[in-house]
Amino acid sequence: MGLNAELAILLSVAMHVTWNLIARHQPAGAFPLWWVLLTHLVLLSPWGLWSLFTRVEWSPTLVALLLTSAVANAVYFTGLQLAYRKASAALVYPLVRSSPLLIAIWSWVLLGEQLSLSGWVGIGISVVGLLIMSLSASGSSDKGALPWAFLAMLATSIYSMSDKAAVAQLPDMAAVIGFVSVGYALSWCLLTLMLKREQGRWWPAQRIKLAPMLTGGLCVGLAYTLVVYAMRELPSAVVVAYSNSGIVLAALISIFVFHERFAWKRRLLGAVVILSGIFCLKFY
Repeated sequence: MGLNAELAILLSVAMHVTWNLIARHQPAGAFPLWWVLLTHLVLLSPWGLWSLFTRVEWSPTLVALLLTSAVANAVYFTGLQLAYRKASAALVYPLVRSSPLLIAIWSWVLLGEQLSLSGWVGIGISVVGLLIMSLSASGSSDKGALPWAFLAMLATSIYSMSDKAAVAQLPDMAAVIGFVSVGYALSWCLLTLMLKREQGRWWPAQRIKLAPMLTGGLCVGLAYTLVVYAMRELPSAVVVAYSNSGIVLAALISIFVFHERFAWKRRLLGAVVILSGIFCLKFY
C-alpha cells in the first residue's frame, strides 16, 4: 500500500470515529447530521467547488459520474436516517458498512479491478465480522430497519463505483472536496425536506453546540474525501474495507472507555473478526 493512501485512510478513520463519538452525545432532537452537513457546506464546499469547476477538465462521463455519486449519497443518507428510526445504530451501521463485498463484485464486473484470493477472503471475513457485530444488537422489532439499511448499503456500493471512476479525473484534494460537496448538498436538501414534511420545520428543533458542530462538519466531509482520494492508488473495495476499521475502534472505545457492556462479548468477537479480515487484505 502506498504511503499516501495509507495515511489518507488512517486520517479518515480517525475523523470518522471522532464524528461518531460527537453524534452519540448530542440531544435526540438536534438532528446532528443535518447540522454537520450544513457546516461542511459552509466551511469547505466553496473552496472545493471553486477547484472542481475551474481546474477540472469536464466531460459528459465526469458529469454522469458526479450525478451518480450525488444521487447515491442522497439515497444513502436518507436510507440511513430512516433505518435509524426503526432500530439502533449498533444494528444498522455495521449492516450498511458491509458493502465491500458488493463493491468488489461491481469493481470486477464494471471496472476490471482484480483482487487476489487473499483479497476476496479478507473482504469476506470482514463482512462476517460486521454481521456478527450487527446481530449483537438485533431484536424482534428491528426488522423494519432492514430494507432501509440494505438500501443504504446498495447506495454505498454505487457511489463507491462512481467515486473510483471519477477520482482519476480530479487533479487535487480540493477538487475531490468539491466532488463530495455536490453529493452532500443534495443530501442536506433531502434531509431538510424530510424535516419539513415530518415536523413542519425547515431546521431541527435543537441546535448542537458550536464546537461539536465545527468539529463534526470538518470530520464528516474530510473523512469521505480522504477515502475517495485513497482510491487513486487502491481498489475501491479494499479502501472501503480498510475504512471499516473505524467501526472496530468505535466498538473498542464504547466497551473499554464508556463501559457499555451490552452484548460486549459478541461485539468484541465481531471486532476481532473484522480485524482478521483487514489483515488478510494486506496481501490483496
